[in-house]
Amino acid sequence: MLDHRINKIIHPIMNGLANHIPRQISANTITLAGFAVGAMVVPLLWFKLYSTAMAVILVNRFFDGLDGAVARKCGPTNLGGYLDITCDFIFYSVVIMGFALAAPENNGLAAAFLIFSFIGTGSSFLAFAAAAEKQGISSDAHGLKAFYYLGGLTEGTETILFFVIICIFPEYFPILAVVFGSICWITVLGRFGSAFTLLR
Repeated sequence: MLDHRINKIIHPIMNGLANHIPRQISANTITLAGFAVGAMVVPLLWFKLYSTAMAVILVNRFFDGLDGAVARKCGPTNLGGYLDITCDFIFYSVVIMGFALAAPENNGLAAAFLIFSFIGTGSSFLAFAAAAEKQGISSDAHGLKAFYYLGGLTEGTETILFFVIICIFPEYFPILAVVFGSICWITVLGRFGSAFTLLR
């Protein structure tokens, strides 16, 4: 929901930074490096180092913005789009797995529900992108993308804000996870509606 507005601010900044990245460093390299950094969030959350975990999450998201800027400068590729979205979705679940490990008794069920919800948003997003590609449907509402970007209530910006909040208030993870997971399902229903409208 907020990505379109935030990108108007973030994209020019990232585009400027991308101009200083040597051509030898590809967008795919930045994507994989960011994912490697982001994977460190699991042990950090497991040992309840929430402030450090939040910093790692923000670094990962910085890399995610930078790889897109480099891709826009050099031209997006199918492999780049694949790596970007795959690493993003895995990273989102990695964070929730970390919270489950931090307090299995309190967080386990809520974490399972939230990952279940992420499967809903992720599959509805990717399935629509694949179908839109076959039908030649495209949009530049979210900037230059490797595939159709179907928005919703819970996009990247909302997910990052959610991660920051649960790192600041980890004791409230169960209720926050259920609330955010429920909003994810509203996103899924909205995407179903878009699919019926645009793909029929």
